[in-house]
Amino acid sequence: MFKKRLKTTAIVVHCSATQPKQDIGAAEIERWHRQRKYLAIGYHYVIRRDGTVEKGRDETVVGAHVEGHNSTSIGVCMVGGVDAKLNPQDNFTPAQYASLQTLLRELKTRYSTAEIKGHRDFPGVAKACPCFDVKDWLTKNPL
Repeated sequence: MFKKRLKTTAIVVHCSATQPKQDIGAAEIERWHRQRKYLAIGYHYVIRRDGTVEKGRDETVVGAHVEGHNSTSIGVCMVGGVDAKLNPQDNFTPAQYASLQTLLRELKTRYSTAEIKGHRDFPGVAKACPCFDVKDWLTKNPL
């Protein structure tokens, strides 16, 4: 059903493009992705508003989160990322950022050569996702 990922060159941070009041998780995103005809949720991990990390697709399989790079990357989705008018906004909670740092640290121990990037950092991506500068955040919050 799912192809195994043979190598991991990137860990990609995403946002769900939901408003702060929307406390969703992997189950809701799974439903949305299946409605779009995905086999399952496209992300490997989802970080809820309270910082809870939920598993999505198995970490060892190809995801569905960055066109052209799914076979070599892991997708991490933070819930939030837009304001009430659906404009991009860095509105993630301190708990989410703490969980992101912990999760990225764990993933880097397994995939030491993988580069951590935001979805918007890939060529040809015309989205603000994840609605903050991942490289700048990593500089201020080293793993």
